[in-house]
Formats: sequence, C-alpha cells, structure tokens
Amino acid sequence: MQGAWVSGGDSIGALSQRLKFVAMVLTSLTTTPWAYPALEATHIIGIALLLGNLVALELRVFGHAAALPVPALARLSLTLALIGFSLAAASGLLMFATQPAELLANRAFVTKMGLLALAGLNAAWFHRRGSLRKLDTAARLQMLVSTGLWISVVVCGRWIAY
Repeated sequence: MQGAWVSGGDSIGALSQRLKFVAMVLTSLTTTPWAYPALEATHIIGIALLLGNLVALELRVFGHAAALPVPALARLSLTLALIGFSLAAASGLLMFATQPAELLANRAFVTKMGLLALAGLNAAWFHRRGSLRKLDTAARLQMLVSTGLWISVVVCGRWIAY
C-alpha cells in the first residue's frame, strides 16, 4: 500500500527527496544562528494566542464584559486559539525533531506531553457535550480545568531547559 509520502513509479526517489529536505531543515535549525530563536519566538507567539484567547472567553463566560455576546466572542477567540495552537504545535514538532532523544529523557517534556493530551481530551469533551451552548457548572469547571492545564503546559515548557 502506498501512502501520501510514497506514490507513483519513483517512490524511493520521492521519499529520498523528502527526507533530504527534512534533514536540510533540521540542519539549518541547528547551524543557522537565528533559526532556532525564531522558532522559539514562533512557539511563544502561538502559546500566547492560544492561552490569551481561552482566558478571554473564560472571563466572558464568568460574567465579565457582559455586553459581548458569548457566541460571537467564542467564534473569534476559538479561531485565534486554534491558530495559536497550530503555530505552537508546528514549531514544537520542529524543536522536538532537533533533539528527540534528549527531550524524551526529560521529565518536564514528558509531563508537558501528558498535559497536552489531557488538555486535548478536555477540549474534545467540552465541545462534544455542547458546553458553549449550555454554559452550566460543568462547562465552567471544564474551562477552569483547561486554563489550569494550559498554564501547567507553559510551566513544564519552561522547565524543559533546566
């Protein structure tokens, strides 16, 4: 069976080209003085978009800025949060690829990945049960749990370097 990475008659050649490209990107991340810091900045911007927009929505759900309709704010803030998550995930994967063995041996990194999984499960549960429409006690509790998980992810991310 051929996948998206390998197709057609020249599958080995195509795969080889893709692997060379990935190797070139990873090499440039470790050898170009500005590349890794730019990647870290992208990661932080993604986290800021994600967490900032989740907290803004949570504040509205808990009664602040009552003039803003929850559905409209949710559309905006969740879209920006998803963009932030995408930036953080893509940059995080590239940072991981530069030193996978070291990171997998790092307790803070492993904890961060577990917290990310819990945050994802909480978000899936939140949206599956229609919590934004209900805004009941369970929805508010899930929002608090979400914020706590994301703050914990940030803390673990900072501990990775130490």
